[in-house]
Amino acid sequence: MTLYLRLAWRNIWRHRRRTVIIIGAMGLSLALMMMYDGLIEGFNQAIYGNAIRVLGGNIQIHAAGYREKFESNPLLPLQDDEVAIQAALAQPGVISATRRIQTGGMVTNREGAFSLSIIGIDPEAEAPVSLIEQNIAEGRWLASDDQDVVLIGRGLADEMLLKVGDRITLVGSDVNKQNRQRTMTVVGIYDIGVPTNEKNTLYISLAEAQSLYGLGDQSTEIQVNIEQLGNEPAVVNALIPLLPGYEVESWEQNYPELKTTISRKSSVMNVFGVIIIAIAGIGILNLLLMAIYERTREIGLLGAMGLKPRQIAALFILEGTLIGVVGAVAGAALGVTFNLIGMQIGFDYSSYADITEYMALITGKIYPTLGVENLFSRMMSVIVISTLAAWIPATEASRREPAEALHYV
Repeated sequence: MTLYLRLAWRNIWRHRRRTVIIIGAMGLSLALMMMYDGLIEGFNQAIYGNAIRVLGGNIQIHAAGYREKFESNPLLPLQDDEVAIQAALAQPGVISATRRIQTGGMVTNREGAFSLSIIGIDPEAEAPVSLIEQNIAEGRWLASDDQDVVLIGRGLADEMLLKVGDRITLVGSDVNKQNRQRTMTVVGIYDIGVPTNEKNTLYISLAEAQSLYGLGDQSTEIQVNIEQLGNEPAVVNALIPLLPGYEVESWEQNYPELKTTISRKSSVMNVFGVIIIAIAGIGILNLLLMAIYERTREIGLLGAMGLKPRQIAALFILEGTLIGVVGAVAGAALGVTFNLIGMQIGFDYSSYADITEYMALITGKIYPTLGVENLFSRMMSVIVISTLAAWIPATEASRREPAEALHYV
């Protein structure tokens, strides 16, 4: 096998310029895919990371039975929310764990009635990590001692023709299924650029929610935010044994449509990447086919020395594989270099914030990752396609008759 490797390595560098071009094409294809992977992961952190934070955090902790009644927004109080908070904050990568009360309800004024989610929050605890707090357009953020005031989104304010200081009626059911109604004053309006979410969600202080829904000093949910999107499984797996009797779930269970969107983008790129590499693989096919005609006498000599057709074919397949290996290594090095530069300078996409709703969640530059999340599969694709591209030339070489090949001019 060592002899075959030495021969194959020597042969691929016989025409250095031609080989460098093919390796460069395959390496550049891999590097571009790594750049895409790194940039998409950066987008995921900037856009979907913020979207998840707005929707309810990377991880949610509820009382047992919540998932079963999820559709009805049940008010199931946590037995000891402080224990859950401390357990979450003790996990690596967790940046916040805050108490919440979340349920459904309705707001009305002379413009009509609108159903939405009503979320009671601990304003001081959520302020450092809240995208809502960072995007107060009018009025102010909530305070922990606020009573009879609400924070609404720009989308809802436009639908109901509201401004700061206006009053609306909030309607909902308490923990005993009793109807509760209260007149509230709009204390602030936030604008995150996502009208759909802004129309469907309003915020009140946790103390106000506890009073309104008859929960005493209890909460119904712990929202956990972590540094890196994608690290949720490790935190969830660590919390489950620490919190028996609680339901610990990541955003993937609560917001499956976001997971589908992210997965779909990755799948499309996987197909697109294979097509790009396959096009580069045509170059390997051409290179080795040309080598057959240039090395016809050599092939005849190898046959005359006793090499069997399958051994000659194996030599050409090995040459294609080596080209793929070199291209994969070069592409990985180039891709990591590009992404390291991108991680330092970042990319400003703020001018594209109005293209789609979720693009509005970009709060600064996009910083790509190293793009090594799919590196092994990408490199294997390069090597496999290179090997397959060498199959036809290898078959052609193995069919050459030694006597005929030795007399080839």
